[in-house]
Amino acid sequence: MVKEKKRVSEDRIVGGLAYALVTVVAITMLYPILNVLAVSMSSYTSYARHPWMFFPFDFDFAAYKAVFSSRLILRSYGNTIFITTVGTLLTLLITVLTAYPLSRPGLRGKPVFMSLLLFTMMFNGGMIPNFLLIKGIGLYDSLWAQIIPAILSAYNTILMINFFKALPPSLFDAAKVDGASEPYILFKIVFPLSKAIIATIALFAAVGYWNNYFSGVLYARSQSNWPVQLVLREIILAANTAMINAEGNLAEMDLSAISSESLRYAALVVVMIPIMCIYPFLQKYFAKGVMLGAVKE
Repeated sequence: MVKEKKRVSEDRIVGGLAYALVTVVAITMLYPILNVLAVSMSSYTSYARHPWMFFPFDFDFAAYKAVFSSRLILRSYGNTIFITTVGTLLTLLITVLTAYPLSRPGLRGKPVFMSLLLFTMMFNGGMIPNFLLIKGIGLYDSLWAQIIPAILSAYNTILMINFFKALPPSLFDAAKVDGASEPYILFKIVFPLSKAIIATIALFAAVGYWNNYFSGVLYARSQSNWPVQLVLREIILAANTAMINAEGNLAEMDLSAISSESLRYAALVVVMIPIMCIYPFLQKYFAKGVMLGAVKE
């Protein structure tokens, strides 16, 4: 009886410590997001007094009005939506069409194709060859230059190959007995059963395209082809420059610097909201897709 009470007491202590640790980690993870939201919706006076605020003071949405009234930001936002949507769809299509035949037994030349696929995970042509290639094929300073190079990922392809291998072989045998062709099996049988891995790959691709700004730096010469992340980078650099000129003293920053600082937080919120809204709908497929795709037969 004494041992049982002691064990219960120890379990409560361990459980309390675990909850406390999780709470601290959660607050640490949430604080930057809450701070950005609070500052973006507060007046500059409140921000100068409470730069580490959790909740907004003296609501002021002037920064958001500036964000949505800027033609450059709206155009770049549209560019990023186009790049993310088209890039994700093409990534799913090309990855499925690449992974399915490589997952089937008896494919001629399969070791060669798998070796070439794995080779790209370890070696890359480099920035300058990629730039020369994009320019040589006529895609420089276009949105397609920010889409096509990232369409096929070896990691995503291997995840999908292993997922397809885990499907019951009896499904394929029964379909072939009924006279089904390989395209029919892929799109009518395999595709509906692969929602978990498809959602996982879609999330990987969408986040990658949405957060990518370096392709814009390399391949977008005109501002009309800038992604929103590149515009956000310019806003952050402008705000940091203003802070340096003021030697870190917010009280000495002029009105233009204040506008840049507020615009930085508002732009951060506008950029991160879409991914934060999409992720909860894909979360239930995410862990399942990664685990199933990561386990090899």
